[in-house]
Amino acid sequence: MNVLVLLAIILFVSMIWIGGKKGARSFISLFLNFAVLLVSVFIMMDPHANPIIITLIACTVISSINLFYINEVNNKTIIAFVSTVITVAILLLFIYFVTKKAMIQGFGEEEMDEISVIFSLYLGVDFVKIAAAVIIMSTIGAVTDVAISITSPMQEIFNQHPSISKKELFTSGLTIGKDILGSNTNTLFFAFIGGYMALLIWYKDLSYSFGEIVNSKIFSAEMITIFCAGIGIALIIPIASLVNAHYLIKIRGKQSDDKIIQR
Repeated sequence: MNVLVLLAIILFVSMIWIGGKKGARSFISLFLNFAVLLVSVFIMMDPHANPIIITLIACTVISSINLFYINEVNNKTIIAFVSTVITVAILLLFIYFVTKKAMIQGFGEEEMDEISVIFSLYLGVDFVKIAAAVIIMSTIGAVTDVAISITSPMQEIFNQHPSISKKELFTSGLTIGKDILGSNTNTLFFAFIGGYMALLIWYKDLSYSFGEIVNSKIFSAEMITIFCAGIGIALIIPIASLVNAHYLIKIRGKQSDDKIIQR
């Protein structure tokens, strides 16, 4: 416990030293997001609760914390928030369909012996929806990060070139997204695989063949999570670019109309 407290203090000091007030808000947001996830898990334990709806609400709250609490309320964060909600809604439906078809819900054979000895497997929850919720919760941070990473430079481009067309602004957003796409996808890949290195070692001890590893439920669930996360990052780029371009051009049109009226 002392080590955890020490690491938390080092992280807090580092974030304040580098980020100042925004760094402090970022540190606090970690605990706020953890609280949202914890509450969501407890609510999902109710057999009558819908994990998909709960996940959508939780992702909306998490996006609000990450965008509005850390970066304050402005045009950039509002557009990033709207783009994130649209992307999460689309991604949830897609992930639910994929999870149901891939049949990765529930526990794998490797987990059954250890879990069934201690716990009851009759939980009374929809594991398809739970699996979809887990995947979308794993991607919300990356989707929000990409959204603000696109809206912020797009607004700077618009401020520097007020006469830019909607198509050119949208293309600029896509260009920015191309540079972000590769690095973020690889970050997610190594984050997930790094966390499952012990699983790969376990497969080696079980003398699994390559085919058995690929077809195991645990490995398939992990790879589907990585692929869906990558799809979410790819999806947020055109959505954020389109919504931001539409909003900025609409604001410019209103400002032009106001100037004409004043004259």
